[in-house]
Amino acid sequence: MKLRPEDCLPEDAERAILVGRAWVPGDHPGPSPVIIRGADVVDISDTFPTMSELLNTESIESKMDDLNGTKIGVIDSLLENSVWHSQDKKHPYLLAPVDLQAVKACGVTFAQSMLERVIEERAKGDPSAAQGIRNDIQKVIGLDLESIIPGSSEAEQLKEVLIKKDMWSQYLEVGIGPDAEVFTKAQPMSVMGIGAQIGILEKSEWNNPEPEITLAVNARGKILGATLGNDVNLRDIEGRSALLLGKAKDNNASAAIGPFIRLFDENFSLDDVRMAELSLTVRGLDQFTLHGRSSMSKISRDVADLVDETMGRHHQYPDGFCLMTGTLFAPSEDRDKIGGGFTHKVGDLVQISTPTLGALVNEVELSENIEPWEFGAGALMKNLAARGLL
Repeated sequence: MKLRPEDCLPEDAERAILVGRAWVPGDHPGPSPVIIRGADVVDISDTFPTMSELLNTESIESKMDDLNGTKIGVIDSLLENSVWHSQDKKHPYLLAPVDLQAVKACGVTFAQSMLERVIEERAKGDPSAAQGIRNDIQKVIGLDLESIIPGSSEAEQLKEVLIKKDMWSQYLEVGIGPDAEVFTKAQPMSVMGIGAQIGILEKSEWNNPEPEITLAVNARGKILGATLGNDVNLRDIEGRSALLLGKAKDNNASAAIGPFIRLFDENFSLDDVRMAELSLTVRGLDQFTLHGRSSMSKISRDVADLVDETMGRHHQYPDGFCLMTGTLFAPSEDRDKIGGGFTHKVGDLVQISTPTLGALVNEVELSENIEPWEFGAGALMKNLAARGLL
């Protein structure tokens, strides 16, 4: 893995407002919010000790030009030192660009991935049964689900037809029904950043990456910007039962976000998010290569609607939250044998990219073998107090 600014930053990085986090060494080493100024990485923890406080500041996007801090290095060196296997903890490296925020995710927001969830359910987690079920479902439904508006009268009519054909599913309910699926993907402070390992459970035999646009939302429900995310999914475990969603989704290092949050301004807006084209590449030690794309224009629910489903009078997030918005990507290519489909292997290199946000790169390892998560919210508070930032 080699991380270079020209590969990992937005193609118009010189015009982008990029905020993130870095681990900063010193007498009391710990995480700091940072901003990118040209080639420099600037620590702004003296003004904003946490990313949550930064993003919850009123009209923060208009104050970025006047924000001062301490240079901790150049982006080239921090990216290089973010690669997990060659990391030197005596020098700064990048972390996921969120800290105290809740980490939420939406599922089944694209028609293609919705059908794949139905297939997982009917296959009961058995990847060898997936292709036959996939063919049967496509024959029965026989229409373009992308044209169905969730919660509409047409969606309700389709539901009645599928129930009669014994093809209804809980995944179709959240895919075309009135209520979106929103779940907790990971705990605050547990998310991996660029260059880090991402985890799958040792017991999982059918899993895949999920490349997703991730929104940064403050405590008032305002969408401030976006970044990239990998909502790692254990298809066999969720396929056995939707009640196992927590085990399928929330494990050690099972979520990655980064490399930076790009704040909205005159050069980047929510409409750019709505039209983003995500590319995915998986390269294995076995020389297997998988390419995929996820087009946000094909999403069935607008991203602003997903935020409204997550936060409102029914639920508040005083530290703000980040929201993974779902993926079109659901790989079915065979890796080891015909009909076996795709699943990760240890050592897979996963790259998720889009021109306006850059690239998020991680390496797959078993969750059980990745360094245990020990630096939580309590540790952060103690660290900031020791540094005189509280």
